[in-house]
Amino acid sequence: MQIFTEDDFSGVQEDHPWAKQFMVMGYASGGTSTIPHGFFRNWLDEEPEAGTFYIGRCSGFGVGSLAKYDGNAQGLAVGRFVAGGLRLKFLLNGQHEMRTISTHMFSVAGMGLMNAPPPQYGDSVIKNDVWIGDEAMMLGGGIIENGCVIGARSVLPPNFRSEPYGIYAGAPAKLIRFRFSEAVRAALVDLAWWDMPLTWIRDNNAAFLQDMTEDDDRALAIIANLKASREAYEAMHGKQT
Repeated sequence: MQIFTEDDFSGVQEDHPWAKQFMVMGYASGGTSTIPHGFFRNWLDEEPEAGTFYIGRCSGFGVGSLAKYDGNAQGLAVGRFVAGGLRLKFLLNGQHEMRTISTHMFSVAGMGLMNAPPPQYGDSVIKNDVWIGDEAMMLGGGIIENGCVIGARSVLPPNFRSEPYGIYAGAPAKLIRFRFSEAVRAALVDLAWWDMPLTWIRDNNAAFLQDMTEDDDRALAIIANLKASREAYEAMHGKQT
């Protein structure tokens, strides 16, 4: 397995209180990300030899979660501030060809038998500020956009696509509603607050405690103030990405 993360990764915190349950990854800019032990699996329920995984800072999945890899063509990328519940499953591949007479993998039996190469999903992507409820399942090739909520025990089908700040639930998962109005959603995507360091979030923490659903004008004013704060920070410290 190839595991990638932020450039300011400072090391695995083996003495962290959660280290018994997780690989706890620390960052020089603050915060941690957590990967539950036994997260990476293959079809034999063993640690896979190949595959790629990226996780941004301040993200993690609950105990009992797993990502199933079946080849080196698969990748799972997780953005920043992603909160995942218990026993999530990311089934990145493991398809059988359904367009031939049989779905069986005859090559496993040996004897010179062959089967059609199994189809491959593209990479799976979970963007930023996403909350995934307990025991949800995501099949390969999907993209969960910024700000989404995925309901507990939902099933995201292959090549799933969401819209930013949507709330999805069910099997297969469907859009229930949006978290905010269209104008507020667009302003939040433009703000991209997840690019900013924790020190900036701390300085603007009060804005993150406000109800953004009661009054659009007030919500847009809060976002405008955050945008101005971001621009002032970047004028001093350089562009944040």
